[in-house]
Amino acid sequence: MSTSADPQAVEAEIPIETIGEPPPAIHEEVDLDDPALYLNREFTWLSFNRRVLHEAEDPRTPLLERVKFLAIASNNLDEFFMKRIGGLKQQIAAGVHTPSIDGRTPSEQLRECQAAVRAFEADIKRIHDTLMTELAGHDIRIVRYDALAADTRERLREHFRANIFPMLTPLAVDPAHPFPFISNLTLNLLVTLRFPGGGEVYMARVKVPVNKDVSKRLIAIDTSTTFVTLEDLIVNNLDMLFPGMEIDSCALFRVTRNAIVEPDAEAANDLLEMIETELRERHFAPIVRLEIDPGMQPIQRGMLAAELGLDEVADVFEIEGMMALRDLFEIAALDRPELHDRPHRPVDHPLLANDRRNIFHIIRENGPILLQHPYQPFSTSVERFLRTAAEDPKVLAIKMTLYRTSAGAILDSLIKAARNGKQVAVLVELKARFDEAANIQWARRLEGEGIHVNYGVMGLKTHSKLIFVVRRDYSQLRRYYHVGTGNYHPGTAKLYTDLGMLGCDEEIGQDLTELFNYLTGYSPPPSYRKILAAPYTLKRVLVDKINREIRHHQRAGNGLIQMKMNALEDPEITRALYKASRAGVQVDLIIRDTCRFRPGLPGVSERARVVSIVGRFLEHARIIYFHNDGEEEYFIGSADMMRRNLDSRVEVHAPVDDPELRQELRLILDVQLADSRTAWDMDANGNYTQRTPPDDNTKGAQEILAGVAEKRLAAAAKHKEKKVRSRLLSHFQWRLRDKNLMT
Repeated sequence: MSTSADPQAVEAEIPIETIGEPPPAIHEEVDLDDPALYLNREFTWLSFNRRVLHEAEDPRTPLLERVKFLAIASNNLDEFFMKRIGGLKQQIAAGVHTPSIDGRTPSEQLRECQAAVRAFEADIKRIHDTLMTELAGHDIRIVRYDALAADTRERLREHFRANIFPMLTPLAVDPAHPFPFISNLTLNLLVTLRFPGGGEVYMARVKVPVNKDVSKRLIAIDTSTTFVTLEDLIVNNLDMLFPGMEIDSCALFRVTRNAIVEPDAEAANDLLEMIETELRERHFAPIVRLEIDPGMQPIQRGMLAAELGLDEVADVFEIEGMMALRDLFEIAALDRPELHDRPHRPVDHPLLANDRRNIFHIIRENGPILLQHPYQPFSTSVERFLRTAAEDPKVLAIKMTLYRTSAGAILDSLIKAARNGKQVAVLVELKARFDEAANIQWARRLEGEGIHVNYGVMGLKTHSKLIFVVRRDYSQLRRYYHVGTGNYHPGTAKLYTDLGMLGCDEEIGQDLTELFNYLTGYSPPPSYRKILAAPYTLKRVLVDKINREIRHHQRAGNGLIQMKMNALEDPEITRALYKASRAGVQVDLIIRDTCRFRPGLPGVSERARVVSIVGRFLEHARIIYFHNDGEEEYFIGSADMMRRNLDSRVEVHAPVDDPELRQELRLILDVQLADSRTAWDMDANGNYTQRTPPDDNTKGAQEILAGVAEKRLAAAAKHKEKKVRSRLLSHFQWRLRDKNLMT
């Protein structure tokens, strides 16, 4: 078993100022509530987005993939303002002065975040300029309209006349016209103009209609890979909008609105009504950021800030170059294979690939099946499981939680099951951030098909990923299930690394029966047989298991805790892990983004490390491991170690008891902890350093695990799948021992 990985030389480092405080001086007696021990949630998330941005300048990454990472980083920053900056501003407006666990008040966090964002945007601009130069070397360009040949401008002007002009609605800004409503994240032009020879200046706002039904942001010139931006096309044809007027100036601006809107739950007649109210209110939510062209006149800048209720110094951001870089996804999607990663082709799970029998027979005869997405396809595993349940005449009932999904096979199978006379109950989480409108649509569609739709427990989000099937096997009822770490969304299943377990364990089946009864009825059970469920048992049991690991280590010296997740924010879990590391337990944390825990603090966390993997796919799986004095325990599930997940959501982690499935989880943990291509190590300051591989042919963890999936499938065709799994694990551990990475 791998318990350490030795990074080589520094490849890239996240600047210390993005995190903040140096590690505290540690004395023999340590106060584990000392704020200096805890990193700030917002700062560590910004540090994660810096690691994403680093992928945009890493020359080892294909060019169009680098453009994609730049677009992702820009999109992430938009969400940071909508959710985190919006939340901090709400706290300040409510008069909250209580410091977070890291000792900062909301006002202090807001000021430091805004300063960090300005430095971040300077890096975005630098990387954007570099990428544009490199793209030009491959004949991909975004050019200025006025630099084009006259005949090309005329063709674009005709395109504007026919396809864009009818959609534009200039709105006057003057005492006779109220300041127009500005939608979230839309591009807008602030135009100043005057009558010919006149002295009075007038002002108008023109919304740039970037919309899949109207126009993309980037408009291709003829059939080439040369583009002009939609706003540039509009600016250079304003004479059509304002015939006979003289244009004094035209500047681009964009606003970001708060996405944290919480309507009064008690005032709403039902949850659906409450969420619909929230969506309406979010449309008009307070503005938290104004982005402007650097060339905007000071008087116009001040006017906009005042009209939008913003602090002109703190809340206004001048954007050099192209605004809203998330639209570069349009460039990243160009069909230029030589500038992309090699296409990823998932391979079927070995037990499912060549066995066309009823999937319930396969599960019952072979035992549980561990699914690894995107290395194994969602369609031939999870969708097959649900499709079979819908069609199998022996299936009596299907219950499922839906947090995020999309139109397609999942909903079609649920509808088919209902039409086939099966009892179908679906819990649709209406409060899934940014997916509320879609989930309302899905819920109504399912209700229209006679499916029992429930919206969960009032006051709690249902974030668990569960499918539960009751089937009559021979003369008895048997419960089958899928427990996952990711959403039932075929799109994200191709982009996120997630795990799922298909099984029919009787005790887990009983636990899920009781859990669904709680979700659709009342009264949670006092405890479960096997599963760990938030908000009632998960945190308490995890803290108990961490303390148990301390006792085992004090007696036998073999304590080991490993956790893989997206975020570690919960103070109680963080405190318990400090306590374990202080007691000598080895603590290995694979944390994608937010992390309050400081590794490597003398006398506190010397026996701990924090690793972050940033690669082609978004790391999304959750694995929890305890050595437990040789009686090892593995869990997979939906919860990150965040206070909101553990205290305010319905989450489920399920034990993985099967030895062969445990081998697969062990391989994932070992490969990621030893990654020298895509892994970053956190130091005691909260800064991250990317590991440097020994040579250019070194593969990252995701590439290795994709290769393992391919080898397992190939071996399964020769009836050697079980042996190859063990052989791969042994080979990998041998390599680690050979490099003195084993402890």
